[in-house]
Amino acid sequence: EPFQPFSDKLSQHPRTESEWENSFALKMFLFQFVNLNSSTFYIAFFLGRFAGRPGKYNKLFNRWRLEECHPSGCLIDLCLQMGVIMFFKQIWNNFMELGYPLLQNWWSRRKMKKGGGGGGGGQNVENKTQLPQWDKDWNLQPMNAHGLVDEYLEMVLQFGFTTIFVAAFPLAPLLALLNNIIEIRLDAYKFVTQWRRPMPARATDIGIWHGILEGIGVLAVITNAFVIAITSDYIPRFVYAFKYGPCADKRCLKGYMNSSLSVFDMWELKNSSEFRYCRYRDYRASPWSTPPYEFTLQFWHVLAARLAFIIVFEHLVFGIKSFIAYLIPDMPKDLCDRMRREKYLMQEMMYEAELEHLQKERKKNGRRYHHEWP
Repeated sequence: EPFQPFSDKLSQHPRTESEWENSFALKMFLFQFVNLNSSTFYIAFFLGRFAGRPGKYNKLFNRWRLEECHPSGCLIDLCLQMGVIMFFKQIWNNFMELGYPLLQNWWSRRKMKKGGGGGGGGQNVENKTQLPQWDKDWNLQPMNAHGLVDEYLEMVLQFGFTTIFVAAFPLAPLLALLNNIIEIRLDAYKFVTQWRRPMPARATDIGIWHGILEGIGVLAVITNAFVIAITSDYIPRFVYAFKYGPCADKRCLKGYMNSSLSVFDMWELKNSSEFRYCRYRDYRASPWSTPPYEFTLQFWHVLAARLAFIIVFEHLVFGIKSFIAYLIPDMPKDLCDRMRREKYLMQEMMYEAELEHLQKERKKNGRRYHHEWP
């Protein structure tokens, strides 16, 4: 057997079943999270960022142009993507979650009716009402070997979709609530009528899922800060209203659209179009400037404002979160004091019982007992 580091063996072969379940749940979550969220992260932060400008577009293998955002901005594309995920994907998940066991149970009943029990038993099996209850239960679908990992995974992924890009699609929490109201009844019907009764198992808490939910919460704050600052037009509008607008005292957006568009000379492409100049979304110098098509000062002001907003937004939200967590602790102070007191009393009782046992042993062995530490 090839040599493996001790840490690698520990990670691949956990000591207990709960550690194995936590490791399996974490790996499944990471796989599903990357698989399902890669498109949304691409649209939010990479789509159209490296496309270039007219006359100097970046091309893949010097042949294909990189795709760009919608003319109204990348936020619209992200909103449409989130709408499709939160509406159609949840409907499809509910359909598959209930439809698959229904189909399996129907097929097993059909096989029983066709196969029968051999000899004259087929007539008894053909009548469903004559089957014993344990046979009916046994013919249902067995529960997943991993228990409720799939159910937890579905809810955690939905929580991620609901929170990570909520700034781009504010209807996500409402759609998630409506889906959960429906799914509660579908899961109840599935567990009672379509699955075998699972073996009960005790659990002190939800395991590693608590840490995963906390990680998603932290990621959601960072992602929404970047969505507001980079993907949306909030910061460019803010900078224009306070710095470049014609009415700085009223903070209006008059002329913002013209300010956010740059000019390109079509004659540089040797195009015989009747229009010489075209406009595109960017903050670049005009073709008659020296040097042409360089980033303007407004571009750097917008970039600095975006970075400042990300830092301020994250610190503000994390500060409010920490303050609320301090005001509302997970365990009340009086309960902590009572638990601490019970632990102290338990230790006192154990000490007194041990002391009494030692005193009896010494008297039994004929040793003289003095009031010293046992």
